[in-house]
Amino acid sequence: MWQNHREGKVMFVIFILIPLLSGCWDSKEIEKRATVLAIGIDKASEEERKKEDEISHLGKKFPIPDEDMVKVTAQIAIPGRIPLGPQQTGGSVKPVLVLEVVGHTFQDAMLNLQQEVADEVFLGHLRIIVLSEEIASGGTSQFNDFLRRNPEIRRTASLVVSKESASKYMNLTPELERVPSLYLADIVDNLTAIGKFPPNFIGLFWTLYSSKGQETYLPYLALKEKSTIQLNGLAYFHGDKMVGKTSPLEIGVFMAVRGIGRGGYGAFVEVPGRNESVLVRAVSRKTRTKVTLNNGRPHVSIKIQYESEIDEKESAKIQLSNSAILKKIEKEASKNTKKSIEKLIAKTQKTKSDIFGFGEHFRAKFPQYWNKNVKTKEKWDEIYQTVTFDIMVDSHIHRVGMKSK
Repeated sequence: MWQNHREGKVMFVIFILIPLLSGCWDSKEIEKRATVLAIGIDKASEEERKKEDEISHLGKKFPIPDEDMVKVTAQIAIPGRIPLGPQQTGGSVKPVLVLEVVGHTFQDAMLNLQQEVADEVFLGHLRIIVLSEEIASGGTSQFNDFLRRNPEIRRTASLVVSKESASKYMNLTPELERVPSLYLADIVDNLTAIGKFPPNFIGLFWTLYSSKGQETYLPYLALKEKSTIQLNGLAYFHGDKMVGKTSPLEIGVFMAVRGIGRGGYGAFVEVPGRNESVLVRAVSRKTRTKVTLNNGRPHVSIKIQYESEIDEKESAKIQLSNSAILKKIEKEASKNTKKSIEKLIAKTQKTKSDIFGFGEHFRAKFPQYWNKNVKTKEKWDEIYQTVTFDIMVDSHIHRVGMKSK
């Protein structure tokens, strides 16, 4: 009896372990996958359209989409050539293969890409997607649909807009990193760490895109010389279309209004009464946003407190140890920042692009007003153009350096 009971326990344990033994039945070696690390999307030229292969359709015998054809440039990792240890100098072996395909839609182009590689295309390690400005201005909905449906796409991948064609970024040969896609992705990731751009990844972009009270934004990159990349501004959207871009310095203004505490931008401030300037850099910020309804009309009050430091002065004659001079510099910096905020808000109101998320504040604070008068994102875009603002900026310089005289 006791032995039968023991055998029953053993059989039960074996029965439980059997499903675990099948965990690798459908595994696939990494060398048997075409791992895509980066993708660039451009509009296809007339010459490139002629090179399209009839893979997903047969000429004009079947209806095809009316959209402009797109060119997809992909960086595919070559097994065994991706450096895993410390950076090594020398060697001319490329770690990635760059392929270009065209298609009537993004997915059509990806099907064409699969025809050119022997292994299955795998997007699980995709780090960055680059959209040309022309593509972003035409609309991103067709790409969003495919990417959001694909379970392989990581929500932490980066999405950026490029001034030049996206294919140029796929063919970069950066000196600081052997793998171009990793260099691109690290640039975008590190922008947040050093206070140059707000947190940004493709999952957040889709969240804002689905939001009723806020529009989306992306980093706007530009190439300098052959292999140097510059953050050239912030690209902002209305719906799925890019409608404008900021200057690099206005990114700091945007971050201040959004309440992102860490500073990273500096600007020259003229010392009142003198024809000289000092370089004032924001260290941190505190932002308070209050929304109200004045006679049924949305109104926003913004109060920003800056903690700043003076990194450089134009002339040795400027006595930073003089508290009266510091007060004048603080006042001038506050006035300049307020003007920049008003200018940026007016620019986004003109394009109906509430990238600051004021609509979400009203939706949270005044749900009855929202449900009765707004309801949809399209309606808020219209109302946003008439929103009034009160802006107050208070700058405090708490550090002038070891030598102020």
